[in-house]
Amino acid sequence: MSELEYYDVLIVGAGHAGAQAAISLRQRNHGGTIALLGDEPSLPYERPPLSKEYLSGNKPFERILLRPATFWGDRAITLRPGLTVASVDAEAHRVTTATGGVIGYGTLIWATGGAPRRLTCAGHDLMGVHSVRTRADVDRMIAELPSVQRVVVIGGGYIGLEAAAVLTKLGKHVTLVEAQDRVLARVAGEPLTRFYEAEHRAHGVDLRTGVAVSCIEGADGAASAVRLADGELLECQMVIVGIGIVPTVAPLLAAGAAGDNGVLVDGHCRTTLPDVFAIGDCAAHANAFANGATIRLESVQNANDQATTVAKMLTGAPERYHAVPWFWSNQYDLKLQTVGLSTGYDEAVLRGDPAERSFSVIYLKAGRVIALDCVNRVRDYVQGRALVVGSVHADSTSLADPTIDLKTIRAEDEVVLDFKQPRS
Repeated sequence: MSELEYYDVLIVGAGHAGAQAAISLRQRNHGGTIALLGDEPSLPYERPPLSKEYLSGNKPFERILLRPATFWGDRAITLRPGLTVASVDAEAHRVTTATGGVIGYGTLIWATGGAPRRLTCAGHDLMGVHSVRTRADVDRMIAELPSVQRVVVIGGGYIGLEAAAVLTKLGKHVTLVEAQDRVLARVAGEPLTRFYEAEHRAHGVDLRTGVAVSCIEGADGAASAVRLADGELLECQMVIVGIGIVPTVAPLLAAGAAGDNGVLVDGHCRTTLPDVFAIGDCAAHANAFANGATIRLESVQNANDQATTVAKMLTGAPERYHAVPWFWSNQYDLKLQTVGLSTGYDEAVLRGDPAERSFSVIYLKAGRVIALDCVNRVRDYVQGRALVVGSVHADSTSLADPTIDLKTIRAEDEVVLDFKQPRS
């Protein structure tokens, strides 16, 4: 009988979270064996550029690698690409891959992220219908683009909007349809979403909200049109579906881990299974910046910070996860930077003029700053972070005044003006 393949730390998922876990362990002088198992054949790479610079052709794949090929071997991190875990035996500390291989572990770190949520309507599986989650997804789109003139994007989240912006700049006629009454409805306030709707329309996107999709029609096995619920037919040669992800946690849940929409983890990212951690998009955790609600965060920040939390735990310096969420999105020449979580806000303060394409929206709950969305306004983003971290009780009039630096705003409605500082 051959000897069982075994690693002291087995990391399943080679995206941002999994790669950072391996990196952080070595940075903290973890001396055990480490394997990074991923279901793609590629070296670990950045995901956010897929819908932006990689799709547009501005960044080749080599420039979005998280680390060069030699990095992993130099640090004795074993890469196991092209493998998917089918089941977990938590008691025996083993996983079984989809090809039947068995790998033992001392500690398992689950960092699988999620799979794109699929349409269920007729035609969802036609050629020319794409999601944007992996390099292979985008490579297929790029290969088809020379024969594409018209694209329908389904979903007005960040992925859909970023793809629409890139494809418009590439000269394609883009129609974007969103079921809710505004884009980014789940993650941003109305001032920001209306601004982005206007920007996309100004760039030529046929953007429609409050619109439901009935089916995707095809010809010769490929998508040829999207039919809306009202019967209208949108002719196209490509459909991009950006309606969220489904966390990839079925093997852990089948093994007995607590969870549903993601696997439940504690403040150190431990699941309810022995010696099994979960991090990144698939990990449901109680978040202090969501008023203690159990949420999943789909961001590079969360992936990296939770990876570091596990590395600290495994190297004898435990520290509970407590990191302020932040995100970004690039569309056209607009850089959106978000800090905090606006969910549950009861007031949105507009700072600056959207007509100047440089402004911020500051979100408050019971008078305290909980989040900022900053468009082409880096100073607000940098200075506003302290307001979110400190849950500062601030006067909305002062927040709205762009001549007052956010760093001068203090708790308990105290505003201190430092006139030596240049005003933006």
